[in-house]
Amino acid sequence: MADNSSSIPQTSGSLLDTEKTFKDRLAYFGRFLWRDRSGMIGLIVFLIVVGAATFAPAITRQSPFEQNLRDSKMPPGWQEEGDWSHPFGTDSLGKDIFSRVIYGARVSLMVGLFGVLIAATLGLVIGAIAGYAGGRLDAAIMSGINLILSLPYLLFVVFIAAVLGRSLLNVILIFGITDAPIFARVTRGEVLRIRESGYVESATSAGARWPRIIFDHIIPNLIGPLITLATFEMSAMIFYEAGLGFLGLSVPPNEYPTWGNMLAAGRKYMTSYPWMASFPGLAIMFTSLGMNLLGDWLRDVLDPRLRRSRK
Repeated sequence: MADNSSSIPQTSGSLLDTEKTFKDRLAYFGRFLWRDRSGMIGLIVFLIVVGAATFAPAITRQSPFEQNLRDSKMPPGWQEEGDWSHPFGTDSLGKDIFSRVIYGARVSLMVGLFGVLIAATLGLVIGAIAGYAGGRLDAAIMSGINLILSLPYLLFVVFIAAVLGRSLLNVILIFGITDAPIFARVTRGEVLRIRESGYVESATSAGARWPRIIFDHIIPNLIGPLITLATFEMSAMIFYEAGLGFLGLSVPPNEYPTWGNMLAAGRKYMTSYPWMASFPGLAIMFTSLGMNLLGDWLRDVLDPRLRRSRK
């Protein structure tokens, strides 16, 4: 194995040395991020979306559900007939588009975050069992995973959403369960690779039992690939949730404003009142772009081979 002592500080066991090691690693990743401008842009976009979703009540002055037909179809504030009390304009019912876009970020992030957590947890367990056990159990599990992955993903999700009904919890569970095979397949491949490595063979020869091998040697080496995959899959879930909302199969509009529902409501006004669909569409685009740029950076920084090639 290559000697990485020059790039990763060694710990001596004391709390002070542990804190110093963490700070050194954090500073190293910060320098790597600063050199990767696309990763920096992705991180900034992601933080903006998270901040907007977290502090939505303080950012917006209008309720996302309040209707005022006298202000319906009002253009954005910078246009001639616009009003800066509605900076992005209003929809056909007089609802403020700016507040709906901001509050819509909450739904997208909740679906992406909790969907990825469910998918990663299920995929980690299933993939680790298949990769470490091997044999017939591995063949049976992978046959089921390959069968699920062979189905058209969007059609599969739409079918399940139509059966289960419209709610935020159902959408999260749908994406978490249907995305788990992707994490299981990646986990299984990494486990097969790590299982044949020298340090795992040494631990096995020394008499280490399988729980210690899995939790001390295999799972820590899965964190990097799974974090990178989770970033890309979170971006995909945000995109697919907007697709379900556009089809009317996501969260009901009277419960939460979502970008997909806003696109569906504004599509009929694209030629006359384009701002109704343009701003939620731009929110989806920039959020997905930021997550993908951040995922590219994480893939580079967490993969030692790519990291060495960029030095």
